[in-house]
Amino acid sequence: MPLPSWLRRLFDGRSLSGSSASPEFTPRAVILGLLIGCLLCFTNLYFGLQTGWISMMSLQSALIGFLLSRLLGTPITPQENVVLQTTAVATGTMPLAAGFVGIIPALSLLEPEKDGSGPVTLSWLSAIGWSCAVAYFGVFMSPPIRKQVIIEEQLAFPSGTATAQLIGVLHKMPPPQLSVRQRRGYSALTAEDGGDIPHTPGFDEADHVEAEVREVVQTEGWSALTLSFLGSSILTLLAYFFPVMFAIPLFGTYLARQWLWSFTPSLSYVGQGIIMGFPTTLSMNLGMLVGWGVLSPLSKHYGWAPGPVGDMTSGARGWILWTALAIMSSDSFVALVPVAREYLEKLLRRSSSSGALGSDVDGLDDDKEVETEERLVSLKWVLWGLGSSVALGIVIVWLVFGKEGIKPWATFIGFAMGGLLSILGVRALGETDLNPVSGLGKISQLLFALIQPGNVVANIIAGGVAEAGAQQAGDLMQDLKTGHLMQASPRAQFYGQLLGSTLSVPITVTAYVLYSRAYPIPGPTFPAPTAYVWLSLARLLRNGQLPDYSATFMLASAVLFAVISSLKTSATRRQLWYAKYIPSGVAFAIGFLNTPSFSLARLIGGVVEYFYHRRMADKGGRDDIRLIVIASGFVLGEGVMSIACLVLRTFGIGVASCWGCSHGMCGGCSA
Repeated sequence: MPLPSWLRRLFDGRSLSGSSASPEFTPRAVILGLLIGCLLCFTNLYFGLQTGWISMMSLQSALIGFLLSRLLGTPITPQENVVLQTTAVATGTMPLAAGFVGIIPALSLLEPEKDGSGPVTLSWLSAIGWSCAVAYFGVFMSPPIRKQVIIEEQLAFPSGTATAQLIGVLHKMPPPQLSVRQRRGYSALTAEDGGDIPHTPGFDEADHVEAEVREVVQTEGWSALTLSFLGSSILTLLAYFFPVMFAIPLFGTYLARQWLWSFTPSLSYVGQGIIMGFPTTLSMNLGMLVGWGVLSPLSKHYGWAPGPVGDMTSGARGWILWTALAIMSSDSFVALVPVAREYLEKLLRRSSSSGALGSDVDGLDDDKEVETEERLVSLKWVLWGLGSSVALGIVIVWLVFGKEGIKPWATFIGFAMGGLLSILGVRALGETDLNPVSGLGKISQLLFALIQPGNVVANIIAGGVAEAGAQQAGDLMQDLKTGHLMQASPRAQFYGQLLGSTLSVPITVTAYVLYSRAYPIPGPTFPAPTAYVWLSLARLLRNGQLPDYSATFMLASAVLFAVISSLKTSATRRQLWYAKYIPSGVAFAIGFLNTPSFSLARLIGGVVEYFYHRRMADKGGRDDIRLIVIASGFVLGEGVMSIACLVLRTFGIGVASCWGCSHGMCGGCSA
């Protein structure tokens, strides 16, 4: 069926920014990006509240955007695809940037006797204000950071580079020139031994590879995406009415009921495992085995955690949380050490060189910029944007939390800390593909324990401000790396980031309010594990009390993972093949925070990814691309169906049967 004329005009590729030559910021790119981003926003909020883990989905957004554009008559250009996925990522990652998977639930858990303040629950309007306070700081920081890490230092940003590779193949462009080997997740241009295939005239195999990949996407893309989406959606709906389907007592009802060892056969978790890759899911499951198979029964047996296993205050789940916190902090801090050292050394060298050479050095720096001035974000915009976002953010935070919260001058320090920590986080992301935002937030919490001692609310808010800047700047920098390799306009991407962040504020807040009205947060369905991490550290910094013997295990695990992280960081920076198999401290700790059911399903996805990638995938990577499409459908299927389940619960339509469920095993039956 042909599209209506008004719809064809909307999607005809005209530029919204007034540029007629090679339009990039077009209605169709922006609208498709916002639509995909809204789906990602709901999906990331849903899974973030369940497991504390969200995904940028930049590569998947580019792939889905390409498929959708084929329905519009005139396919989008590669540069439009860059803007599309940039807009989608900015829209989809707001649940983490604004703290709705950790900060906001943590504030709702406050207790007067422990924290000096009662629960802080934000209204819809207050949540909108808080989100606006932190939504734009990272966006305006991106252009100046781009100049340093992408243009000057040419850091890898593996996920952004992988997305550029895929866009190049889909749109029949030569692959971007890369100076470093890239990461897992996209191997269509990679030989079986892992070496890069040079794209040179007459190299028929590379041309054949690209043609096969495009054929897979164009002929099988929609069917694979639709079938995987429907399969995941139907399974999610069935699990809503029959909750035991997502709480299978894999090792018997006793272990499931008393020790929380159940299995959730969620296709979305399998899809997340495929996207994460085998090394990450392996680290997560190693942590799950140590946390839930060793430390949990140990703490219960010796009486260190006498309460029910799942209790976050007196039970084993709350006890092992402290070990997870030590591992995450140690891993993040160690990974940042070489980044900080190199950055300071470069600043010192630049300072001494500038004194000796004067303006010649600046001239050399400017020569490295490949974009013309009209395609860049002007310095005036950056300065005005940073100034206004910080000023308005300080005022809004004061209005939202009042005098009992964080002081205005302290909020300013929080933004300043966020700016400094963002630089470290972006550099770590550019080199390792891991943005240590959890560790960066903890640094800010430690500082504010000195600035506003005893104020738990201020401590959590300050950490949230710093984490928001670091997380947002890092995610957007991956997109700018993609745009740089695809010769897309940084200004067009900047527009997309602003629009995506703006729309995501009401979408995220409304979704969170609806979820919180239908389900207890934290609760059986949405445990919000990272909320307890934030709150536990803030309480520790206030009163210094730890559960019995947890300090010993925290110290031992911190030292152990400091060594492991040092080895992993060194191997990664030297681009050694085994670096990805050295356990990731953050992923290992996530295995502690989540019950085994979440980790086991992701391991299945990781094994599937490994099996396809190493055993079944042909030279051209046809199965790699097909697997990415299927994984995307799995994740989006449950995320979208969760909206329908939310509507059902809001209207009082509950489960059909609690058969097989014991108290505490099934979220739908124990709420």
